Amino acid sequence: MRDVSPSADAGAVMNRRQAAKVRTRGKVLSSARELFAQRGYDPATIRDIAKGAGMSTGAVFANFQDKAELFEAVLAEDLDRVAGEMKTAAEAEGSARKRLGAALTAGYRATLDHLPLVQAVVARAWFHPAEAERRAREAVKPLTALMGEILSGAASRGEIARDADLDLIGGMIWTAFVSGFRRAAYEGHDLKALSSTLERQIDLIFAGARQQQAQLSAA
Repeated sequence: MRDVSPSADAGAVMNRRQAAKVRTRGKVLSSARELFAQRGYDPATIRDIAKGAGMSTGAVFANFQDKAELFEAVLAEDLDRVAGEMKTAAEAEGSARKRLGAALTAGYRATLDHLPLVQAVVARAWFHPAEAERRAREAVKPLTALMGEILSGAASRGEIARDADLDLIGGMIWTAFVSGFRRAAYEGHDLKALSSTLERQIDLIFAGARQQQAQLSAA
């Protein structure tokens, strides 16, 4: 007869419960991601998300407080994936300008197939409570930190002014990047068109930063 202590049995049961909870959460996130990507935020209901996951709405609410929390969890996972792809693309040899263009193009490539999800993110940003907005900014930090690292390299190598306002430049490039999704949604721009436009925008921003350096040197 197998000799198992009560505590060992309890631990095994707990481990099975934990594993089941992880599987349930994964199914909910997978269903939510698919529906948010297909429909956007508002049309994707908890009822339909639960149905897609093959479970009850109660099981969804056992893992997430509401649809907003579920949406944030989907966004956090997707941003982690996108950040990884952008970081890999940024490892290419060449100038900071080239690395930056490669990283942001990879960002487009990783998200254009889920354009309604991106639209939902942008739309909801206008209505976030302060705490939700703070969490959203934390979620995109790996992306903006990567841009900051590339821009710092550009300044150290003289591609832009060494004392350039990197936060300002990074913010301008990030805004240009995000605006591309609007062109994709409403003007039908594909990856090639978005990448080409963004590269021209980066060139203009870098040129302005170099001009600033020349003006300061002449002063």
